[in-house]
Amino acid sequence: MTSAGSAGAVVPAGLAAEVLRLLQARGETLAVAESLTGGLVAAEVTAVPGASAVFRGSVTAYATELKQHVLGVDGTLLAERGAVDAEVALQMAAGVRKVMGADWGIATTGVAGPEPQDGQAVGTVFVAVDGPVSAFGRPDLAVDEASSGLRSEGKVAALRLNGGRSDIRMESVRSVLRLLIERLSGERAGNGRAQDTEQNGGT
Repeated sequence: MTSAGSAGAVVPAGLAAEVLRLLQARGETLAVAESLTGGLVAAEVTAVPGASAVFRGSVTAYATELKQHVLGVDGTLLAERGAVDAEVALQMAAGVRKVMGADWGIATTGVAGPEPQDGQAVGTVFVAVDGPVSAFGRPDLAVDEASSGLRSEGKVAALRLNGGRSDIRMESVRSVLRLLIERLSGERAGNGRAQDTEQNGGT
């Protein structure tokens, strides 16, 4: 079963349903921060009946300054690297988790096209998850939340997506939901904080 996200692109309905199932089983909540996806992740999650039991809310920080002023992304980081960056994605996820008072935060940032942005090619996307330290089992990735004010522990995936604008946006939705499912189910993919994958946005 699929749900329509935009013309010519769909997201498997099972991804959002599985996210909610896993969160409910753990008694935990979710918040979403979005840039290039423009609210599509939140729409997929809330399309599932019963989403209100775990979904706290979302922030669509399309403008770069909102990433700093609403989500708490470091201004120097944004000035030096731009909005399309792995650490920016991590800080967005951590920021929305903090703002919404959720157990988990997820985020998307990237270039859907048609033009490059911040020196990044079309199809460059970063999706991130921030959650409780115990959920990651990686003490080497832990950050003192009191000192950083941003995150406890996170995971980011770097994507190189193909296809048109709508394809890239919807594949970003699928990717961030899959990354959250991976974290919630305790699976591990790769050895580093960032995964670099190339995918077809239209599949």
